[in-house]
Amino acid sequence: MSIQYEVEQLAGSYGVAEDSFPKHFGYGEEEEDADLEDSSVPADSKPRILLMGLRRSGKSSIQKVVFHKMSPNETLFLESTNKIYKDDISSSSFVNFQIWDFPGQVDFFDPTFDYEMIFRGTGALIFVIDAQDDYVEALGRLHLTVSRAYRVNPEINFEVFIHKVDGLSDDHKIETQRDIHQRANDDLADASLEKLHLSFYLTSIYDHSIFEAFSKVVQKLIPQLPTLENLLNIFISNSGIEKAFLFDVVSKIYIATDSSPVDMQSYELCCDMIDVVIDVSCIYGLREDGSGSAYDKESMAIIKLNNTTVLYLKEVTKFLALVCILREESFERKGLIDYNFHCFRKAIHEVFEVGVSTQRPVGTLPLGSPCNKAVALNGTPRNTV
Repeated sequence: MSIQYEVEQLAGSYGVAEDSFPKHFGYGEEEEDADLEDSSVPADSKPRILLMGLRRSGKSSIQKVVFHKMSPNETLFLESTNKIYKDDISSSSFVNFQIWDFPGQVDFFDPTFDYEMIFRGTGALIFVIDAQDDYVEALGRLHLTVSRAYRVNPEINFEVFIHKVDGLSDDHKIETQRDIHQRANDDLADASLEKLHLSFYLTSIYDHSIFEAFSKVVQKLIPQLPTLENLLNIFISNSGIEKAFLFDVVSKIYIATDSSPVDMQSYELCCDMIDVVIDVSCIYGLREDGSGSAYDKESMAIIKLNNTTVLYLKEVTKFLALVCILREESFERKGLIDYNFHCFRKAIHEVFEVGVSTQRPVGTLPLGSPCNKAVALNGTPRNTV
């Protein structure tokens, strides 16, 4: 498929826009040079995502590919993890969590291992199983891990990545997932842990499946998710847009999307668009002396495909981008789309500000919120919330 693209990128260092996230929102710094020690949220108190599994199952590779933009081929040279590796990614990402990568030989019965302290502050536990290896031992370790964690903190989200499926046929993938799902839940039932819920994902670092799986994990940890989805639904229905994703630019995790089903091909197109925008901006979007930022508050891109589909990217905050998929005839109303985007961006700001200042219940917005002023396709203002 041939692609024509236009990229608008005004050079200049990033300045804090009025409707960008303040630091105290707890979802990433707005100061480029801010140290982690100066963050309003102490590192030890940030929600944790634990990566656990047997040795050589691919835990460190997942972390490097998703959050550090390492090429999948380069992960072949990573050494095996021999101690707990803590990675605080909030300085470069909207996702304000710590990623803890555990070595495969962790012994829960070792008296020096304080699993209660670790699990008590955990938001999600990801257990990685190598689908190309014999997973009987992995299932035993999975049961031991989640049962211990559940007794300490029943609020943890338990996620199972059935990893390295790129070398399996489609039928083999389905059969492997069914078998692991069945055995894992049977073990929980035998231990009277029926209330413990496991979510299963087929993943590989050689395609976008790992990014989609991590997106689902992170979304469960964002309390404002229902409100974000509602805002996206309002935005696309008033703008003639088919699909919209709110992306974390660094990791290509989508923080939220509208309520329509996610098509993997559409998600891959949006991920590739972010790569194109950042790569082109790194070449043409900086000042002559190399200063400035490849992604800032003026970043905007339009990619027109040869099937009358348009991809439209707009900066929301320093770390977030809205990527939309729409038809060319709908894009003719670009002024309307831009106005509705401005309302959407201000509403995003207000959602997080209200959540911090008044602890308003998730899914509600104050009266007079900017999103109430969205404009319908015929240009008529309408009360949307």
